[in-house]
Amino acid sequence: MVKQKINILIVTSILALLALSGIQGYLIFNTYQLKKDVFIKETKKSVSSFDNTKEMDSISELWYNELTKNLTEYKKNNLLKNETIKHFKPFTDSLNDLFKEYYNQEMKKVNLSYELKYKKTIKSIVIHDDNVLDTIFSAEDGDNYFLFGEDFPDEEGTVISKARWFTEHDYEDDSKEEVLQTKLDVEIRTEDSINIIGWKRIVLGQMSSLFLISILLFLFVVALLFYSIKTVIQQKKIADVRNDFINNITHELKTPLATLGIASKSLRNKETQNSPQIFSNALDILDRQNTRLQKLIDQVMNNTLGSEDIILKKENFLDNKYFNEILEDFKLSVGNKEVEINAKIEYRDVFLNIDRFLFTTAVFNILENAVKYGKEKVKITMRTELKNNSYEISIQDNGIGIPEKEYTKVFEKFYRVATGNVHDVKGLGLGLFYTNQIIKAHQGKIDIESKTDEGTKFIITIPTI
Repeated sequence: MVKQKINILIVTSILALLALSGIQGYLIFNTYQLKKDVFIKETKKSVSSFDNTKEMDSISELWYNELTKNLTEYKKNNLLKNETIKHFKPFTDSLNDLFKEYYNQEMKKVNLSYELKYKKTIKSIVIHDDNVLDTIFSAEDGDNYFLFGEDFPDEEGTVISKARWFTEHDYEDDSKEEVLQTKLDVEIRTEDSINIIGWKRIVLGQMSSLFLISILLFLFVVALLFYSIKTVIQQKKIADVRNDFINNITHELKTPLATLGIASKSLRNKETQNSPQIFSNALDILDRQNTRLQKLIDQVMNNTLGSEDIILKKENFLDNKYFNEILEDFKLSVGNKEVEINAKIEYRDVFLNIDRFLFTTAVFNILENAVKYGKEKVKITMRTELKNNSYEISIQDNGIGIPEKEYTKVFEKFYRVATGNVHDVKGLGLGLFYTNQIIKAHQGKIDIESKTDEGTKFIITIPTI
């Protein structure tokens, strides 16, 4: 149930984060559009400084007059429709040279920090003749007609203005027998465009501080969310460990307490009181169970100490003799269980400067785990070796093994391979934690090599004298 709630919390948090990211992205996009519009508007102002001048009016008058002449020739049937524009091209090419000279002069006055291209194009030319529309040119049939400026692709530019020219021009129609003055009614549509080189980079540069703040804010929210979820999961793990520990120690205490209860009741029995041997046996049971309870309490108290809290009483011990004694004592402690122990101790004499009681406890904890988590026939291999200024002790078993992802967990408080209320393997989950603290107190380290169902090797390394 708790796990389900945590999963719901994680999913809800992620959805909230995605929603927040979407809103933030939307606001940034709107800001980008606003910055873009403002930037282009300011650029338009710069263009208008030379677009509405006498020089530009003169240039416009030149191309318009030349175009009108061609249209007049067309109406006189001296030019075909396609020739009207074709004959206009050489003039606009020469006109463009004049415009560029003027444009460069004006751009120096404006002194922009970026490159700006400008062009004027004709979108359509239509003659209105007695309510009949005669289309001379239309951009719908192809590309725009380029007048002057820089001929860049339309998709790279921004339209800054559109114009419609309605003019009436008198011309002499001598195609008839009499020379007549006729009105030439023309509609010309033009378009002015600009291409700002690198405008996206410029606009994004103006928004750099906003991007930085947004990224930092997003990372802060992600980190806060991650920390919150991690804290919730850790709290759940702590609660699970606490409950598991309570269940385990309750189970460990039940056996001696039950035995104590039976023994104490038997002492009240007249038959027991009348038999010195039975009475003595009952007292022995009380003593043993009392000792067992005391050891359980001491294990909980002592095994929770950190390495910095452990006070060592070091002495020098010959390694060969020391480890042989440990293995002999361990063989006696396992009782009737089938355990095969192979040992290969360093052939050179090495003196170890250790706290005999604590270091023996550390080694015993590893050996006992090999029996607890071993197979029906337990095989333990101990190797010791002098390596430079370090002494290495490896203990290999043939037990159930430890997954690689849990290597560090076995040294945590209360960790057990069998958790919950499963007590096929008894213990409080403090042995390897205490072992690690003892090794650290000796300025050493302990490593694990293990594969599931193939056994585990603990490698202890301590400095030599």
